[in-house]
Amino acid sequence: MYEIFVGILESKRETAFLCWVGQECVGFIDVSIRVDYVEGSDSSPVGFVEGIYVKDIYRKQGIAQRLVARGEKWAQSQGCTQMGSDIEQHNTVSYDFHTKVGFQEANRIICFIKDID
Repeated sequence: MYEIFVGILESKRETAFLCWVGQECVGFIDVSIRVDYVEGSDSSPVGFVEGIYVKDIYRKQGIAQRLVARGEKWAQSQGCTQMGSDIEQHNTVSYDFHTKVGFQEANRIICFIKDID
């Protein structure tokens, strides 16, 4: 996990923000700048929530909302006027969170993969 965060922090198109309570890291958001098409967007570049997590016992305290707001501020500083995100279709907790912090559902897609070896 450490190596992943180092890679994110060394990137010019991606960053992460952590939330600390005392000496404990209780949450993070990983935000990137995407220049390829982001479903539902009408601009480019677009900030994109690659991942967000808050430990269970710290949820429902506004931490994730503050992390998203910080990610949005960073994306704006990079020239973005929109933020995107995606979730697994069955993840109703994440769906409810996204709509609560202002995201609107843009589309539903089904992804396919096929081995070709």
